[in-house]
Order: sequence, then structure tokens, then C-alpha cells
Amino acid sequence: MFSKLMPREGKFFDYFNQHADQMLQCARELKLLLDDLSMIELRSRKIQDFEHAADKLTRDTIVLLHHTFITPLDRNEIYRLVNSMDDVLDMMEDVSQCVSLYDIKQVPDDARKLAEICVACSEHIQAAVRMLSSLKEPDKILAHCAEIDRLESEADFVMRGVIVRLFREEPDTRELIKMKAIYELLETVTDRCADVANVIEGIVLENA
Repeated sequence: MFSKLMPREGKFFDYFNQHADQMLQCARELKLLLDDLSMIELRSRKIQDFEHAADKLTRDTIVLLHHTFITPLDRNEIYRLVNSMDDVLDMMEDVSQCVSLYDIKQVPDDARKLAEICVACSEHIQAAVRMLSSLKEPDKILAHCAEIDRLESEADFVMRGVIVRLFREEPDTRELIKMKAIYELLETVTDRCADVANVIEGIVLENA
């Protein structure tokens, strides 16, 4: 009797889509921050706002999960998806905070390249998430996941070259340490995007 009174389905896909939108906006804002450090305070605040909005969406999704009897996806899949997306925004906020705290004065091209990859990954996540509600085109969703994996590999390649150049060419040890940390955070953003892609891929293979 109690189960009949519990809400069914819920607006999980609305939350997923909103979360993916916040991620993409955050990635674009991070790219703008690295392109123009003169706007760092404004960009950092906006990134923080996107991250806080995503945190709220995560909480709302989990609350809904606990109050919904029949869910459109497996409960563990929902939990993993929303938390993996949240991890991406957390890492983006870490990048913006470190750029500010480390008092970075100049952003190398390689850092901007990694930020571009972060934006591209977020665009593919957004596109894949928007197709989850129907799962009518599983091959297209999986293609987005494959592209995210490719972009993550590209970020790894960029990162390897960056580290080599840093240790060969940067004479200031403090600058080397600071920039290495920034690069590693940017590369980790793409790793977390790949985690999201893996979750999405699992959802598609399990439910399509």
C-alpha cells in the first residue's frame, strides 16, 4: 500500500540536463578566465556560482531518489551519474582557485589548449545526457562517449609534452611547481569527464 503512494519516475532527466548545462557553462567560463587573467575575480565568482548550482542539483537529485519508488534508471546509475558530473565542476573550481591563489601572471598556450579540451568534453557530455531520457539513439550517445575518451587521451598527450618542457625550460622552481599543479588539475578535469562518459556508456549498454 505504501509503495502505491510513493512518487514514480520523477524529474531525474531534467536534473541531469540542468547539471550538464552548468558543467558546460563552467568549462566555458574557465576557458575565458585562462584567456584573460584581468577578469579573474569575476570569472572565479561565476565558476563558483556554477559549482554551487551543480551541488544543489546533486542534492536535489539524491533527495528525489530517496522519495521516488520507481526510477527511470537503476538507482546506482543515477547516483553515479550525478556525482561524477559534480566531480567535474569541483575540479574546474579547483583550477580557478589555484590560478588565483598561486598568483599566476601568464597562462601558457598549453594550459589554454587543455581548457579547450575541457570545453569540448563538456559539450559532448551535455549532448549525450540530453539523449538519455529516450535512449532512442544509443549509437549516437556512445559516439559522444567515445569522443570524450579520445579527448581525454589528447589531454594526456598534451600533458606529457608540458611536463617535459616545464622541467627543461622553467628556471624558477616556484613557477615550475605552480604551473605543474595547474596543468595537473586541468588534465584531471578531462579524467573526470571520461568518468562521466563511462557512466553514461554503462547506462546505455544496460538500458538500450
